[in-house]
Amino acid sequence: MPLVVLSPSVVISLIFVYGFLAATAVLSFTNSTLMPRYVGAGFQRYIDLFSNSVWWTSVANLFWFSVPFIVLSLGLGLLLAILMDQRIRAEGALRAIYLYPLALSQIVAGTAWQWLFNPEYGIQNTVRALGFTSFEFNWLNDSRMAMACVVIAAVWQCTGFVAALFLAGLRGVDEEVIKAGMVDGASMPVIYRRIVLPAMWPVFFSVLLLLTHQAIKTFDLVVAMTAGGPGTSTWLPSYFMYNFSFERGRMGVGAASAVMILVMVVAILIPMMYLEKRAQKNAS
Repeated sequence: MPLVVLSPSVVISLIFVYGFLAATAVLSFTNSTLMPRYVGAGFQRYIDLFSNSVWWTSVANLFWFSVPFIVLSLGLGLLLAILMDQRIRAEGALRAIYLYPLALSQIVAGTAWQWLFNPEYGIQNTVRALGFTSFEFNWLNDSRMAMACVVIAAVWQCTGFVAALFLAGLRGVDEEVIKAGMVDGASMPVIYRRIVLPAMWPVFFSVLLLLTHQAIKTFDLVVAMTAGGPGTSTWLPSYFMYNFSFERGRMGVGAASAVMILVMVVAILIPMMYLEKRAQKNAS
């Protein structure tokens, strides 16, 4: 009976996940343009990809997006979790408020933040309407600050989810250990730093794993907020893949970039999963 129940989902996964992965890999070795053309081209599409400066710009932008996004989401999420762990009033309502951004699609969240950052009717326009006519806030049109706008939107959307995961981890720590530390005269900051947080390393690894995966696949926020601009300042590998496959009619190069994104995911996530497994084993 378990095999009968699971077999439809297994078949669907084989076709629509691994089958499409295999099809994309095949396209990366062809001369496909706007439509698939199964004419072999060897590694030429990968040569085209690696010789494309926009691809390397996208990879560099991924670093400048991922690092602040992960660090800020981890830090703010942990801080919120510690505050809610103090058994404050209306904790359930606060959890719902923090988790609400995650319920929004990235397109909706990106559009809302695009309105806020738009100088014509966002923060700049609102502040000027209050009388500060010289105030300027035009980050979306500044190639040096546009990526910061995308980071802010991504952090806003994911911090509540990170906080919920950390709160679950905090509630899983044995309260007797905390009480013993308080009896010994340790302050709460010391107890969290020396006892609680070290016991949560498996949770840290899980959150880091999820955030890294989220950073690599981020696409909708870029489309909604900046469309990759100004210039290529907010292009990410996922946006590069979409643009070359469906807007520039270079599906072979786009498929090659998709394969390289998969390679990046595997190269980063598998070592992290191994470290997480080791941490869980050491904790047990």
